[in-house]
Amino acid sequence: MYKEILRSIENIEIYPIISLIIFLLFFVSMFIWVVKTPKSHIKHMESLPLDDNDSITLP
Repeated sequence: MYKEILRSIENIEIYPIISLIIFLLFFVSMFIWVVKTPKSHIKHMESLPLDDNDSITLP
């Protein structure tokens, strides 16, 4: 039943390709962001849960 409904939709074959492209773009952009993030920012964010200060200081 569902196969027939999906077969009746025109140009349905483009949707899996678009979703794959969006998926890949997201993960590639996250990888680039992680690589380009300065180490000082990572160290700062890493130590935030352990800080005793209640106030948040931004670099």
